[in-house]
Amino acid sequence: MANDMSEVLSALNDLIQTCKDSQEGFHSAAEKLKDPEIHTLFLKCYLQRSEFAGELQAEVTRIGGEPETSGSTLGAVHRGWIGLKTALAADTDFAILDEAERGEESALINYIEALRKDLPADLKSIVFRQHHEIQQTHKAIRDLLETHHSTTDLPMAGLR
Repeated sequence: MANDMSEVLSALNDLIQTCKDSQEGFHSAAEKLKDPEIHTLFLKCYLQRSEFAGELQAEVTRIGGEPETSGSTLGAVHRGWIGLKTALAADTDFAILDEAERGEESALINYIEALRKDLPADLKSIVFRQHHEIQQTHKAIRDLLETHHSTTDLPMAGLR
């Protein structure tokens, strides 16, 4: 096979950690959100990332690897979710949305890195689909940030 299985396993396990980190981030954020629409979105994202991680874990097992089972503190820093703790302390929906947007941006970068690897076609298809769904979530969060900005006149630090 042209694929280096250790590289494939590493890429998938990195994505599992990304999903677990964002799953934890969405769950923590949902508990603090005041807006019911955003709260519902974040709970859906929490469940989605759990499903994504489970799907990737099953693929790692299928190809003979040992799947990651959690995110990592160091990984959370690199994936953009560590700032969520500060946002949760600020206890405003805008601050939480801003950090979630950063986290989603980091997740997208991790997925792009995985898609650049020589993954088997079936795995690339799964990673591509998940990447597309994360793009949609990222856009939804950015749209909510814009809505909150227009109703609160706060600066949109997270929008670039």
